[in-house]
Amino acid sequence: MPAPDVAARGPSVPDPDTSERTHAVVGRVIARAESDGFVPFDRFMEVALYGEGVGYYARRESPFGPPGDYYTAAHVHPLFARTIASRVQAVRQALGRERPFRVAELGGGDGSLAVTVLEALAPEADRAPLEYLIVELPSAVRAPAMERVERVGRSARIPVRLAASVGADGPFEGFVLANELLDAQPVRRLRWTGREWRELGVRLEDGHLAPADADLRRPVPGPPLPANVEAGTIVEVSPTAEALVREVADHLTRGAFAAIDYGMEESELLAGHPTGTLASFRHHRVVADPLSAPGSCDLSAFVNFSRVREVAGRAGLKELRYRSQAEALGDWGFPELLADAVRRAGSPEAEVRTRLAAKNLLFGFDRFRVVEWAAAASEDALRRLT
Repeated sequence: MPAPDVAARGPSVPDPDTSERTHAVVGRVIARAESDGFVPFDRFMEVALYGEGVGYYARRESPFGPPGDYYTAAHVHPLFARTIASRVQAVRQALGRERPFRVAELGGGDGSLAVTVLEALAPEADRAPLEYLIVELPSAVRAPAMERVERVGRSARIPVRLAASVGADGPFEGFVLANELLDAQPVRRLRWTGREWRELGVRLEDGHLAPADADLRRPVPGPPLPANVEAGTIVEVSPTAEALVREVADHLTRGAFAAIDYGMEESELLAGHPTGTLASFRHHRVVADPLSAPGSCDLSAFVNFSRVREVAGRAGLKELRYRSQAEALGDWGFPELLADAVRRAGSPEAEVRTRLAAKNLLFGFDRFRVVEWAAAASEDALRRLT
């Protein structure tokens, strides 16, 4: 989902009517309240997005693409996934194609990315064992997506598996991809009063969730919070996203890890978005109040890449490059793949559509950044690719 400017998002979508899902989410959230009724924002966000049977991603309706609430680069054009596959092939070549290799996609969505990557990797199936792992919790919307991906995997002769975590099967060698995943991880929202940091969250008021704050009762893991900020500044940190990065570092023995998402360095976030970047979407429009219909709307926040990159380094990953999506795609083979797609377009109209999609991928995702790390044991081999 291309991240719009949180300061100027255009007209809001009217808050949807309270539904059974919203009531269920509110009940689940309040059940996790502390003794004084306060619920930290990350606990609220976890239930609203991922609560079993009630969360946004537990719905039967797909949130992806034009009929849903948002789209990703994989929905713009297959060129995006083909470029990812080109990078996977380059990493595998650098490590040695005779070795077993796993592609692990963190958060498979509706399978659009996996399907095209598998099709592009089909020629690799004749070499050493190659498998595609989707790290995702089972859900109603993802069951048909997995069936589709598995069907394409069989055609490509690449086994496809589903796992609840990247480390479910122990250490491995390969390529880990997190495309628009970190922004959807629960965030803690912290506000500086001028004297102390306060934890933002929610409380139940008149049967509805309302904004609230409380003392900072839990330590903030990872890098220290920023100093010398203005009173009222809100910082969003995601211990869950940082834990995902550490988990990859713990299990990727050789290979690369690429995270693609919208976000900024912490200094840029503080300067450009001092009141935070939390956003809620429904039908591709902004929902004015993120607390109004929990479980029925998407929630996300810009990735704080300063924290993510520091956590990765502390966990032992070696950073290869941090840059814009356009720069990364350009280095990973996008120009050649675009030229080939244009040649195969088949008609002037199809060629125009291909070129417009390419322009969107390169310039419509201007807030997106790509950070790529290498496992320490393969740093030298992969640094030669940059």
